[in-house]
Amino acid sequence: MDRQRLSRLAHARHPIAAPLADESVARLLERATGHAEAGRLLDLGCGEGAWLVRALAARPQWRAVGVDLDPDALTRARETATALGVVRRIGLHHVDVREFASAEPFDLVLVVGATHAFGGLLPTLAAVREQLAPGGRVLIGEGFWEREPSQAALEGLGANRDDYADLATTTDRLTTNGWTPVDGHVSSQQEWDAYEFDWTGTLAEWALDHPDDPDATAVREAADRHRTEWLHGYRGTLGFVTYLLRRD
Repeated sequence: MDRQRLSRLAHARHPIAAPLADESVARLLERATGHAEAGRLLDLGCGEGAWLVRALAARPQWRAVGVDLDPDALTRARETATALGVVRRIGLHHVDVREFASAEPFDLVLVVGATHAFGGLLPTLAAVREQLAPGGRVLIGEGFWEREPSQAALEGLGANRDDYADLATTTDRLTTNGWTPVDGHVSSQQEWDAYEFDWTGTLAEWALDHPDDPDATAVREAADRHRTEWLHGYRGTLGFVTYLLRRD
């Protein structure tokens, strides 16, 4: 079935497409935007705009731009922004994040759970730097190895050992490339488990509630497959860190 539709269904109860609890999202956004009364925010791979609308609701003088390839997700983002009364301060673009360009730089750029679109963490930051205003900040989320991955973990993720490093090495790569972490959050096992149970459970329940839908079998199979890959593969092996970065 359509992967974008599958993702929208899976994240219906967890609109942040990463293992982050609501309180973690709120704290990271407060740290990322709290230094300025007004500013411009860019979210590359914004999905349904969960980060954007939360930031705009909390910061009345900020403006935001979201970029994503899923037109239905962008429609949902616009509907949510309208319901929260922030739609006049948000611009949404249906375009590949690698092709997006703006005439004005941004005070904060978000790329959380979407670094794969650029080919990894450092290529993402290289691209983001072109969008960043002097003194701007980057909020970026990336996976890392909590422990040496087993073959089952690699197969479950469809990953190679070199796709990630441990947390220390990941952080060292940032600092070596001229970025300074000024805050960060390592997702807990509880956050991971809540995210995965939401992801698989929402799909499974949708399939049970829509048995006559042509995609019901594919959705149920995706839920069952993902649950197995998580519980019998990468649980406790793949970590997730969200950095708040500034340039040296």
